[in-house]
Amino acid sequence: MHVGQRTPGRLSTLGAGATVPDTMSETLRLTIVYEDAGDGWIVASIPEVRGTHSQARTRQEARENVIDALQTMLTPDEALDSSAETEPLIFTTA
Repeated sequence: MHVGQRTPGRLSTLGAGATVPDTMSETLRLTIVYEDAGDGWIVASIPEVRGTHSQARTRQEARENVIDALQTMLTPDEALDSSAETEPLIFTTA
């Protein structure tokens, strides 16, 4: 996994002197690997995110499916403790 440029913004105080940036920008570069699975199927996977695989009959469909699989892998479980501190993260694909 390659992490690109990090751009910190203003800082917020969390208490006890801890601070975190209000805004931060990072570019995550991931790799889609395409493999011929035989019988007309193409398997796509993202090796940087274990368990992110999909398949389709065309490379474009396989790409769309593996991106959907990535979004599913990164979606939090509804059982997440609601008392936990959370921070929104927007992940955009090209």
